[in-house]
Amino acid sequence: MEYVKLGRTDLNVSRMVMGGDVRTPREEFAAALQLAVDSGVNLIDTAPAYGNSEEVLGTILPEIKGELYVSTKFSNDPQPFLPRDRDCLMRAVENSLTRLKRDTIDIWMVHEPDRPYQYDWWERPQDLNHPEEYYGPVMDVLVDLKSQGVIKYTGIGGTTAYEIVPIIESGFFDVILTAFNYSLLWQEAAIEVIPAAKKQNMGILLGSALQQGALAKRYDVQVKAKPAWLSKPRQQQYLKLYELCDDLKMDVADLAMRFAFSNPDIHAVVTGAGKVKNVERNLASYEKGPLPADVLKRIDEIYRMVPFRPFEESFFMPFTRPYKGPRAVH
Repeated sequence: MEYVKLGRTDLNVSRMVMGGDVRTPREEFAAALQLAVDSGVNLIDTAPAYGNSEEVLGTILPEIKGELYVSTKFSNDPQPFLPRDRDCLMRAVENSLTRLKRDTIDIWMVHEPDRPYQYDWWERPQDLNHPEEYYGPVMDVLVDLKSQGVIKYTGIGGTTAYEIVPIIESGFFDVILTAFNYSLLWQEAAIEVIPAAKKQNMGILLGSALQQGALAKRYDVQVKAKPAWLSKPRQQQYLKLYELCDDLKMDVADLAMRFAFSNPDIHAVVTGAGKVKNVERNLASYEKGPLPADVLKRIDEIYRMVPFRPFEESFFMPFTRPYKGPRAVH
């Protein structure tokens, strides 16, 4: 396993790290996490918003043999969650530390700082192009936690491709976890997010390399049937991607993971691998190394067929989920 310095932090992290969104039985997740650590993985990312992830990890982490950094987030605990209330934020810290059974956390992130309709963290001007004016009690809390030694580094975990950039440019945060906007077919983070984070020397973690399952396996039948929510350009793009997989005789998930590992600007890829078989699959993809230049060129050509999300495209591609249509207009 290769290790890289995570931006301006002093953490040397494995190129593959684990996500702590626990949706498998405790024993199976514990076995998967131990396999990952035995293979050199040394960071796990979690959050109160990920179900009972922190609580489950709190029972597993003491049993894990090997060094493991932990990242968690301010998100939806306690309830009611008041993003601009200092007392609420301090209770959130106490609750997470209790669940994780830890006195310190390596990276503490602000969850979805770019989506005020989800979490309204900031007192900010109407003009979002003034990053120096971003402010919220959460920033004071993070400064205090750092000074007290409770946390080592601050971070943000976001999913937008442009709105998060002014927050990156504030220079306050050490690490960014960007998700849903850099994968085989969705690469908008490369336009502004990753360059802005590089300029600030932030650690860059990539989530959702498999696009929440949309690239975890093939959906040939569904794609060819073209459900109403799937635009024709995206359908044609998927068909080209599957054609590439056939030419390479490569599984689409393997291609997607190797694509993520091929970008030297990304320090580490967060893998949501709660099962041993998934850890084995992701490790196998990592061990094969970066994709050759000619394959990356073909991927780029396919990506450029749909360089931006079609209007009203579902955030989660519902190949196997019921879909009722677009959300309400605000």
